[in-house]
Amino acid sequence: MENQKQSAVGKFVSEKILPPIMKFVNTRPVRALQDGMVYALPFIIIGSIFLILSNVPIPAVAAAIKASGWAAFFNQAYTMSFGILSVWAVVGIAYVYVRNEGYEALPAGLTALASFLILQMLQISSPLVGAMGKAGTGITNAAGNVVMSGSAVAENVDKLPKALQGFLSAPVSGVINITWLGGQGMVAAIIVGILVGWGYTSMLKAGWKITLPEQVPANVANQFTAMIPSGVILIVSMLIYAGFKGLGNTDVLQFIYKVLQTPLQGLSDSLGGALIIGFLVPFFWFFGVHGGLIMGAITSGLLIPNTFDNANLFKAGQLTIANGAHVVTNEFYNNFINLTGSGITIGLVVFTLVAAKSVQLKTIGKVEFIPGLFNINEPFLFGLPLVMNPFLAIPFFLTPVIVALSTYLVIYFGIIPPLNGFAAPWTTPAIISGFLIGGWKMALWQAITLLMSVGIYWPFAKKYDQVLLAQELEKEQEEANK
Repeated sequence: MENQKQSAVGKFVSEKILPPIMKFVNTRPVRALQDGMVYALPFIIIGSIFLILSNVPIPAVAAAIKASGWAAFFNQAYTMSFGILSVWAVVGIAYVYVRNEGYEALPAGLTALASFLILQMLQISSPLVGAMGKAGTGITNAAGNVVMSGSAVAENVDKLPKALQGFLSAPVSGVINITWLGGQGMVAAIIVGILVGWGYTSMLKAGWKITLPEQVPANVANQFTAMIPSGVILIVSMLIYAGFKGLGNTDVLQFIYKVLQTPLQGLSDSLGGALIIGFLVPFFWFFGVHGGLIMGAITSGLLIPNTFDNANLFKAGQLTIANGAHVVTNEFYNNFINLTGSGITIGLVVFTLVAAKSVQLKTIGKVEFIPGLFNINEPFLFGLPLVMNPFLAIPFFLTPVIVALSTYLVIYFGIIPPLNGFAAPWTTPAIISGFLIGGWKMALWQAITLLMSVGIYWPFAKKYDQVLLAQELEKEQEEANK
């Protein structure tokens, strides 16, 4: 009876729930988002290293680096790698979209970048405004030391003629505002990348291109092929910019950030968001669908900006929840919800190596041990298997949810600090990744989550082991009686 219920549930999920989800995941925009974001990963990871070097979590070393001036050099490298991740995203998404349609893709990626820049105001607020007053940053030197306080700046500026004061406090124009090239521009970059990819391929399919004779070299002909689609997209981008500027004295990136990205980031950073992500990853895997791939594609556009915001707070020495640090970031997803693999299966690994009596569990445990250290658990998912296995479904679903819940709470209530923005690769072993993304307290908490996994999986694995052992003994007895 129980097996019939499980079969009915599995059939319902397989026939009613998974098909529309897989249809959505396999759409051109989602595939472009998923594969296009990959192009940003090297810059995020390498940039994270520069972030740590400029903010070494050892006060004496950090002070020495800052005094030497090298912190400014590391910050420069961080800003132009991790700090402009929206640039890599918009280029990568449009590139992949057009590549998947079988066309020359690089011109589309460059067109998306040009469109992304056209849609934003080429100005930044005057640095003098932020430096003035009691709450101002003051004026700092290359080493980051304050050489004139905010109050002193205000007092001296007030002595200048009004016309000169107005000139000094006016926005700086004719420059690219890197604020919108980082995390704050991510959702806009995703939208622009997808729309440019769609528009570019649609025009090429409709024959909107300049075709040159066969004698013209391919590299030259390809640029003429791109000319009409690129030109149309850039003209449309200019008109959209003009509309936002003229009607609301704003731009598309600021509008998207306020209306769309901020609410979505808040949702992704909530306790409910953490629990939903923690549940859905193993849920999809249980039915044989790559849960990490699905949830990664859906959440990366929001969790990576959360990581970026925390990195900036960490760089400024203000990484606290009170200052706006996020609890749920891309590293929360990679290094807690998916720690040791989807379902946080390290507890199952430990049982198979220490207490398993069945040949099946002992054998697969040895195979999984090394991959599990690097957060890879496909040997368990398909070899044990965990997929459609009712004996292990409860711990497989429950462990990531409990880890997500407890990790959210210990960060939210200040027991351990928020994640610092370092983008540890998802294959980084536990404990090591914890230290990189949050220091020794985070490493210690990761060790505790591993123990949680052992405690949750143990009784279920023990029962499953008994079932397998009984089956093996029965099979041996049958063979002996032949």
